[in-house]
Amino acid sequence: MSGTGQPAATWEKTFTATTAEQTQAFGRHLAEVLQAGDLLVLSGELGAGKTTFTQGLGEGLGVRAGIISPTFVLVRIHPNLPDGPRPGGPDLVHVDAYRLGSVAEIDDIDLENTMDSSVTVVEWGHDRVEHLSESRLEIDLHRAIGLGSTVEAAGDEGTTGGPSGSLDFDDDDTDEPRTIVLRGYGPRWATAPALGGFEGGLPC
Repeated sequence: MSGTGQPAATWEKTFTATTAEQTQAFGRHLAEVLQAGDLLVLSGELGAGKTTFTQGLGEGLGVRAGIISPTFVLVRIHPNLPDGPRPGGPDLVHVDAYRLGSVAEIDDIDLENTMDSSVTVVEWGHDRVEHLSESRLEIDLHRAIGLGSTVEAAGDEGTTGGPSGSLDFDDDDTDEPRTIVLRGYGPRWATAPALGGFEGGLPC
């Protein structure tokens, strides 16, 4: 068990992405091994590349374009495209849980209704969404030149407020190195997935 009372990760892998395109490429390669019902929990400070990663994931899943941070609407659903790379594949449900301070608030948005037919990606989901599935992937993105740890800490503590002052919620991903940590939990992720060509050149 981890310090939060949750079971420990089955495995952990670390990658380095030096550009925004590589962050998107990681998402595209990961999409190849995803299926309906999968839950992904994203963590990382503002500007770490969470939305950039999700854009790549959406490309790989073949869903409708236009992925942006869902902060002010909480949930965006991107349907699978019949003429995309994975016709008949899962939709993408993109959630931002930054303003949700409890498990009950997560339950109020009824993610259970879409999980079976979708890949669900939850930004700021740590300690909020683990109850939704017995299996999940956790993806932590960290900037080499960060904005400080206060925002990340606020998200991990389950608070709805950030540090003092206004926050820019645009995930302003620039071409600077990112460390991407991927962890698997539960029977669905008993072993780490192979990530194709990405895995050959970029793990650290």
